[in-house]
Amino acid sequence: MGAYYEIEFFKNEEEGNQDNLKPVNIKSSVNIQKSVKSIYIIKYVFSLLDENKKLNLIIYNKRIQNQLGINLEKYKLRSSRIFHGNKNEIGKEFKLGTNILLFEGNYLNGKKNGNGKEYYENGKLKFEGEYLNGKKIQGKGYNEQGDLILKLYKNGKGEEFYDNGEYQFEGYYLNGRRWHGRGYNYQGYIIYSLKYGKGKVKEYDYYGRLKFEGQYLNGKRVGNGKEYNVNGVLIFIGEYLNGRRNGKGKEYNANGILIFEGEYLNGERRNGKAKEYNEYDELQFEGEYLNGEINGKGKEFYNDDKILFEGEYLNGERHGKGKEYYDNGKLKFEGEYLYGEKSGKSKEFYKTGNILFEGEYLNGKRIGKGKEYDYYGRLIFEGGYLNGERIGKGKEFDNGVLKFEGLYIKGKRDGKGKEYNNNSELIFEGEYLKGERNGRGKEFYDNGLIQYEGEYCNGKKNGKGKKYDQYGSLIYEGEYLNGKRNGKGTEYYNGEIEFEGIYANDCRIEGLGREYYFNGNIYYEGEYLRGKRNGMGREFYINGKLDYEGEYLDDKRNGKGKEYYDDGKILFEGEYLNGKRNGNGKEYNINGDIKFEGEYENGLRNGKGKEYFDNILDFEGEFLKGKRNGRGKEYYINGKIKFEGEYLNGKRKGKGQEYDYNGNPK
Repeated sequence: MGAYYEIEFFKNEEEGNQDNLKPVNIKSSVNIQKSVKSIYIIKYVFSLLDENKKLNLIIYNKRIQNQLGINLEKYKLRSSRIFHGNKNEIGKEFKLGTNILLFEGNYLNGKKNGNGKEYYENGKLKFEGEYLNGKKIQGKGYNEQGDLILKLYKNGKGEEFYDNGEYQFEGYYLNGRRWHGRGYNYQGYIIYSLKYGKGKVKEYDYYGRLKFEGQYLNGKRVGNGKEYNVNGVLIFIGEYLNGRRNGKGKEYNANGILIFEGEYLNGERRNGKAKEYNEYDELQFEGEYLNGEINGKGKEFYNDDKILFEGEYLNGERHGKGKEYYDNGKLKFEGEYLYGEKSGKSKEFYKTGNILFEGEYLNGKRIGKGKEYDYYGRLIFEGGYLNGERIGKGKEFDNGVLKFEGLYIKGKRDGKGKEYNNNSELIFEGEYLKGERNGRGKEFYDNGLIQYEGEYCNGKKNGKGKKYDQYGSLIYEGEYLNGKRNGKGTEYYNGEIEFEGIYANDCRIEGLGREYYFNGNIYYEGEYLRGKRNGMGREFYINGKLDYEGEYLDDKRNGKGKEYYDDGKILFEGEYLNGKRNGNGKEYNINGDIKFEGEYENGLRNGKGKEYFDNILDFEGEFLKGKRNGRGKEYYINGKIKFEGEYLNGKRKGKGQEYDYNGNPK
């Protein structure tokens, strides 16, 4: 025993006209859009492995809506049922998710055939009798109160009733159809006579509402006729044959607005020219039908009657040459279609009318060679496509100038490629991955010389690389991270090592390095830390002679150090702080003789100190800001004291005592 879910969606505004609406059973694996294009009831079958699995109606509504391309909010669920049994034997139907029996009886090819019973949800018998191809042909029908409302005979005498008990029809039936008798209105008055299946008749529903008026022949609708909805609004006028719409006709919506006019065959829109309208009486389609489908030339329209598409159709789908338009009337697309999809040579356009793309399509996507253009109609790409994306060899342009040429995969640069500047000069050559520079590559100056060669990752310099100046000389060799010098590296100046060590964020972090004058002579060499001079180092005069050697901290002299004259002789030795002499130190003259020894502060003599002349003590005492200040003593060249006393701003001032050459007080 198998199980399947059968769900019917019924358009609210057409609810009263169920007799002429055609349900359709469609498997979920089939594209159902064209099958329901002009059908108001949508019956969708879901095959389930688990019979007890509940159906989430909201999710399936969305699923159906996406497949149909229509808004299912205009529809409501009319019925949902689950079937148990063999579709060619006896079976039962239940309300979905419940044990409420709705039908039991015989089936053939999935349709009710033979004896069967229908039930209301309250369990009351609704109909009992015989079916053929899913339709009642003989039996009795009851309302929910149990009153007889229908006597139906396949062949012979029968009766039908309104809900008020009045006759709707009494007479004879043939093959389950009214054949000979009288028809009554809701008030019980005779409104038509049917003789041997022929006559002018009116059909009413159970509640006495007019459904149809027109001619019968052989018990079936034939010739001109009209159909109405439950509100009495005309929904169809046209020709019938054998009970179905056949010939010319017009359909209207629940508000009486024309939605279709054309030819019908066996109840379906069939052959000839036709027009379709929306619920606001706005033309949606105009063209040719064949075998119930749009076939031949046709036009689609926006809601304001402007053309959306014009071209050729096959079996309801765009097929052959066609054109699409924007809502401003400008051409959007021109080319070929195959079974509803763009296929073959085509052109796309911007809303301004300028060309956007020209090339080939397959299954609605760009394929093969093609060209893209910018908003102003200028070429921006030329190359190959696959599944709508750039692939293989291609070229990019900007304002008509070649900017890139190389390989693409899935719409992005991938593989070898070249970039150019606005003067069409090569600026990069190398490898790409997913649109970014990845792998080996080279950058070039405008003069064609190499600027960089090395490794890339994610569009930036990453890994080992070399950088050159615009004259072709190597200026850096080492490691990069995210486009900046990071890791071990070496800088060069005129072919000589300028710095060798560790980098981070493009700054020298730790190592030995050199700085140079403009003439190529060394200005500094020594240790670096965090991108600055730190540790031992040496400075030189422009002539190459040693200027300073000692300790540095954050680019400044700090700690012990020595200064030299430009001829190489020592000028000072002592302590430094923040680039200036601070602490104990000694000064020497050009001949190498000691000139001063003592204390310094902020680069000046400050505190206790001694001055010498030709290596002979000349003064000892206190200094302030480079001058004698406070207590001090002066000496003769024979070592005898010459003066002892107080000083201010380098001069004797205040108390003091002078002495003669032999050291005696004067």
